[in-house]
Amino acid sequence: MISVVVPVHDEERSVASLYEDLQAALDPLGEWEAVFVDDGSTDGTFAALTRLHAREPAVRVVRLRRNFGKASALAAGFAHARGDVVVTIDGDGQDDPAEIPRLLAKLDEGFDLVSGWKTRRRDPWRRRLLSRLFNAVTGRLSGLSLHDMNCGLKAYRADVVRGLRLYGELHRFIPVLAHYRGHRVAELPVKHRPREHGRSRYGVERYLRGFFDLLTVTFMGRYRYRPLHLFGSLGLALGALGVALLAYLTVLKATGEAIGHRPLLTLGVLLVVVGLQLFSLGLVSELVTSLHEERSGERERTDQVVEEVLP
Repeated sequence: MISVVVPVHDEERSVASLYEDLQAALDPLGEWEAVFVDDGSTDGTFAALTRLHAREPAVRVVRLRRNFGKASALAAGFAHARGDVVVTIDGDGQDDPAEIPRLLAKLDEGFDLVSGWKTRRRDPWRRRLLSRLFNAVTGRLSGLSLHDMNCGLKAYRADVVRGLRLYGELHRFIPVLAHYRGHRVAELPVKHRPREHGRSRYGVERYLRGFFDLLTVTFMGRYRYRPLHLFGSLGLALGALGVALLAYLTVLKATGEAIGHRPLLTLGVLLVVVGLQLFSLGLVSELVTSLHEERSGERERTDQVVEEVLP
């Protein structure tokens, strides 16, 4: 069974035509469902979804109490999806549902997540430029290089989305989160259609918030279970630099030069103190991580990393 999760916000004029496109693309594939998540729309979106739900048995509707953002909408959709395969598609109609069978075919090649790549984006040049910069920085920091990290059209095996904690702007980094959990991620060029209704709600401020979330994802992915590797390395580097400066000043002092007025003395002491603090923070973080693992149990973490067991 295929579950298509569609987050929508003020897309009253798009939902009916989008469902028709989904129907044309997925009916030949067998059983499927469309889970529309109304993310606090203020127009007639929920009424349009209610009418669609009344006449189409494949439609399910989840309504959020207010506008919580796309990450929360996707999380709600994942929680109510019943399929073995989950597909996400934006509700503005720019993603082409006809591309879904290609994504599913790529998934069958042995991948766990297939992300779309809008090779010819129908967006303003500023948004395209910001997106390229964002994808380049994300690939550099995360270690997962994709041309279009934030493409709304993606296909997942159900176990990829189970257990994902999405909030803030973390929906942008689902491929990174899946990559850190050991899932196989692929990318496939897809068609991007011009927007027919409404307007884009993406601005520069969302990319700024997304950058901070990228730092969170990178830290949690690489250093969640080994924080001392990060804080300890920084602490040792700064401490070693401070010790080297103080050793240099000690040699000068031994030759009779006055060092009390030198800024290097203050800098050396500061670097040593900060280095010790960072190293101590790493040790405390390791202790907190160890206590958390003991309380949550090793079985939960093991279930997340084991792919197959041959009895």
